[in-house]
Amino acid sequence: MVKARVIETNEGIQNEVAVEMFDVFARSMRDKGWNGVDGMIASGIKGGDVLEVGPGPGYVGLELAKKIHPTSLTGCEISPAMLRFSEKNAAEYGISARYVLGNCMNMPFEDESFDAVISNGSLHEWENPICAFDEIFRVLRTGGRFCITDLRRDVNSLKKTMVYLSTKPKEMRPGLLTSLNAAYTVSEINALLYRSKLHHATVSSDFFGLSIAGQK
Repeated sequence: MVKARVIETNEGIQNEVAVEMFDVFARSMRDKGWNGVDGMIASGIKGGDVLEVGPGPGYVGLELAKKIHPTSLTGCEISPAMLRFSEKNAAEYGISARYVLGNCMNMPFEDESFDAVISNGSLHEWENPICAFDEIFRVLRTGGRFCITDLRRDVNSLKKTMVYLSTKPKEMRPGLLTSLNAAYTVSEINALLYRSKLHHATVSSDFFGLSIAGQK
């Protein structure tokens, strides 16, 4: 039986020291290829004006941009400390990305501003996923695509142990567990999507997570 979901946070990581540590962790995930980028491309994310929801230090969007060369890359992030890291990392990549402070439930963008919306590892922190799904629908242009990837709470214990032991720096391991406890199952996400404007999305599971993909 899957344990009940335990909310982790809806404010992102705000502490400067914790953000710096998360940046090291995110670089490690990038280097392992555990960032969902290939799956996003396979889902149909091709370019144009791309929005990343909850970019954290920015590596997912920046790695995607390296591969598909979008017209523009914008990140909407709730943590000012994370914004500073994403801007620094974009400069290191040599990519002209724009990062803005904002909440995924009320994003500071006009209707139909983007051709694609992506997000990785942020969904389990969204205070109201249905509202966030509706916002993604709102800012997407007609025909635009979205791909949201995250952890999956019902991953089996062997896989959980493998990923836990491989997580670096080791100080991030407790955070991995709290994130897993806050994550959703496929059936839970399908129920939330059904009540949102992204109700035609396809939800699939993989080794350690889930993916929500579709087109407006």
